[in-house]
Amino acid sequence: MSRIWLRARHSAVSLWRDRNGIAATEFAVIVPLMLVMFFGTIEFSSGLAVDRKVTLIARTLSDLTAQSSSDPTSQSSAQTLTDTIIQNVFTASISIAYPYPPSPTTAKVSQVYVDSNNKATIQWSNAAIIASDTATQATLTGAPYTPGKDVTSQVPPALLIKNTFLIWSEVSYLYKPAVGYLMAQSGVTLSDFAYSRPRQFTCLFYQTFIPPFTNPTANPATKCPMP
Repeated sequence: MSRIWLRARHSAVSLWRDRNGIAATEFAVIVPLMLVMFFGTIEFSSGLAVDRKVTLIARTLSDLTAQSSSDPTSQSSAQTLTDTIIQNVFTASISIAYPYPPSPTTAKVSQVYVDSNNKATIQWSNAAIIASDTATQATLTGAPYTPGKDVTSQVPPALLIKNTFLIWSEVSYLYKPAVGYLMAQSGVTLSDFAYSRPRQFTCLFYQTFIPPFTNPTANPATKCPMP
């Protein structure tokens, strides 16, 4: 009986001291976790970089629109915009997004008027999309907002200055991670917005969306079209 006990004890001690295959076991346990952390870090870093791109696009759209001018020598308080000017502004998104795919990017640019009661309303707006990763120009999609729409709640209180105009840009981008199971497989929507004031003029007149004045003989670019 004692021999059996001694042999069992010896076998147990030998098994306890045996380290054969332990490295392979540790490798099998740790590697999946390390890979998840590795690819997760890459995806998170890429997503953060794209999010910063979205912010930059929003700021650039509002800033470029605010500086737009079809006639820099004009002495009027308003400046007339064209579809070509706005399309070129939206097209800048392609270069800003590089080296990431510019599609799918959707963007909106609107002019907001703050009246004497601090009520902010849309005067005109237009939107565009980057249709594909190989697109060289943005595609205009039309007005996303109806003129006169109340957007007071969406304008920061500090910008609600009576009888002033704002250029409001909004950008949305669907970020699709390369390794889908680490994040949302359908992608993560990143968005941002920005406000700028018209630089060279009191306001910008976008003839495509702002209807003619009551006086048919009036030049719409000689004054700002306040509601």
